Formats: sequence, C-alpha cells, structure tokens
Amino acid sequence: MSAKILVVEDEPIIALDLQQQLTKLGYTVVAIADCAEQALAAAARYQPHLALMDIRIRGDKDGIETAALLNERHSIPIVFLTAHADAATIQQVKAVQPYGYIVKPFEIHNLSTAIEIALTKHEAEKVTQAALEKEKELNRLKSNFIEVVSHEFRNPLSAILLALDLLERHDRQLTIEKKQVYLQRARVAVSRMMQLLEEVLVSSQIDAGKLTYNPEPLLVEAFCRQLVADFQLAIDTKAAPKHTITFTQISNAVDHPTLYNLDEKLLHHILTNLLSNAIKYSPHGGSVTFKLIHEAESITFQIRDCGIGIPKGDCDQLFNRFYRASNAKTIPGTGLGLSIAKQCVDAHYGNITVQSAIGIGTTFTVTLPLSVDGTPHPEGGNGCLG
Repeated sequence: MSAKILVVEDEPIIALDLQQQLTKLGYTVVAIADCAEQALAAAARYQPHLALMDIRIRGDKDGIETAALLNERHSIPIVFLTAHADAATIQQVKAVQPYGYIVKPFEIHNLSTAIEIALTKHEAEKVTQAALEKEKELNRLKSNFIEVVSHEFRNPLSAILLALDLLERHDRQLTIEKKQVYLQRARVAVSRMMQLLEEVLVSSQIDAGKLTYNPEPLLVEAFCRQLVADFQLAIDTKAAPKHTITFTQISNAVDHPTLYNLDEKLLHHILTNLLSNAIKYSPHGGSVTFKLIHEAESITFQIRDCGIGIPKGDCDQLFNRFYRASNAKTIPGTGLGLSIAKQCVDAHYGNITVQSAIGIGTTFTVTLPLSVDGTPHPEGGNGCLG
C-alpha cells in the first residue's frame, strides 16, 4: 500500500505540481490544504502517513503552528517544504521537531529521499514507543502480582501458623474433635495456597506464550462427574456454610459423541475456576448447578450459583486480569481465575459469557464449537451478557 500524503500549500499551481510528482513517485495524495483548518480536517478524515508542510500558508496560523497541532492531535510526521531558510525560521521549526526540511526549489529525488527517511523514522519510533508501553504494562503487572499474591498468601499462612501454635501450646487440653478442626483449617489454608500458586504459574505461562493447546479424546461426562465429586468431597470436609453441587447432562443432539477432542488440562482450569467462584461467592451456602449440554455442533458447560451476584457495570471487565467485582472486595481472591478461564476458552476457540443479578446469583456459560468429529474448530470468541 502506498503511503498517504497530505499536502499543505497555499499556492494552487505549486500544490498541483507537487501532487503530480508525488503520484509519479508512487505516493497517494489524500488531500491538498491551504490553511490550518483544512489541514486538520483532512488529517482527521484521511489519517495520512505524512504531511508536506509549507511554512507560509493562508489563515491566522502558519505552517509551524499547524504542524504542532497535527503532531498533537494525530501524531503525523511533518516534512517542511518551504522557500524560507533563515536562521530565525529554522529555530522556530526546530521547536516542533520535524522529520525533514527541504528548501525550494528542490530535486525530486531529494523529496523522495526525505519522505522515505521520515516514514522510516516515524515507524521506528512507533515500534519503540509500543515496546516502552509494553514494558510499562509488564512492570505494572509484576507489581500487581507481588501485591496481590503477597496479600493473598498472608491469610492462609496466618491460619496455618495459628493452628500449629494452638496445637503446640494446648495439645493436652484439646479434644480429638478440636484438634481435627484446627488441622482441617490448616488443610484448607494449604489448599488455598496451592490454588494461588497454580494461578500464578498459569498466568506466567500465558505471559510467556507457553499456554499450549493439546486436544485429546476425553470422556467429558466422566470428567465432569469426577470434578464435581472432588469438589463436593472438599466441601463436605469443611465447616459451614454447606454447598451442594448438582450435575445434570442434557443432549440436544440426535447422537452426541462419547469422546470429545479437548485439552483436559485447560478444561480443568476453566471448570475449576468457575466452580470455585460459584462456591466462594455464595458465602451463605446453597445450591450450585452444573449442566453439561450436548449440541450438534458444540458442547456447553453451564455453572449457576445463588450467590451475591455481579453488578452490571462490572461485567464488561470481569475477564480482565486482577479485576474483581466491586461487591467482592471483602472476599479473598486474586482476580486471576476468570482471566485464566477465558484464555483457556479462547484456546479452544470457544465462547464464555456471564449473566448475573445482585442477590439472585450468577450463571457462567462456556460453549466450545465442534466439528463433525468432536474437534473444536477455529471460530468463536468471548463476551459478557448483562
């Protein structure tokens, strides 16, 4: 694609001649402007790659002032094309940091060289700026990691230390039942720390581009039932409040396959995070329903709780890393789980959505599109339903 050039010149004959020469060189002149207002309007409309700017133009703003505005609003590289080369003018021009300065009359090859150098320099600066922004973002993420993980590790570590201290200092006075309570608290804390470490590990794999997608034949129904059984066992060993997970299977396909080609590890991340959230954000206990739905061209996992719900304004950002709903600040969590789940769904070319109402509950739906042989095909995306 040829570079788009905006010409800012108030002499019509010179402007047209310049347009013809630029066209012969293979560039596209998107507009000719003779004043600041026209130049700014053309820049907004056509988004040129470069502007050739005369210093003396029509209107109350000269080319130097116009160049400053183009830089500020559109970050367009400027090459001045002018008959003025006195020291005072050049000093003024330097203030807007142009990408080139050509004195009229000029040779056509000099113009072409100046344009190419300006475009290359601007592109290099964009790459450098993008790298700097990425580095800033990585530094911000690292800081968030340290802050979140340090905070979330503190509570389970304190629980373990307290349990050990009580067992050590009051061993003879404690009944067997009381000892079991303290030991269970420690086990729960250890489990929470292991979950945190897993979240951090998976997040680092995502950042490094090492989250691999390796689908293999999987007995999905058996996988889901075992997952539910493991969760229910963990729930039953904890103190109140109690939760009950109900698993159901629905087939809307005439003959759905028994085996699906899915990545078991990624699917485990998805469903574990969703089930954990369903329990965590139902602090008073209650029922969690887990539906496995077979369709002709997809398989769907739907997890519904009767918990605190998610404010509507939080839904759009819910899958962003470290983001937590505004009504969940008092409940332990890193804000990593849903981000990880979404990345794993995306790896399957799937779709994850959420529907929620405050005080009523939340439903997460994950749909993985399938080809005829049960293999996910590259379609789908992600979304959030109010």
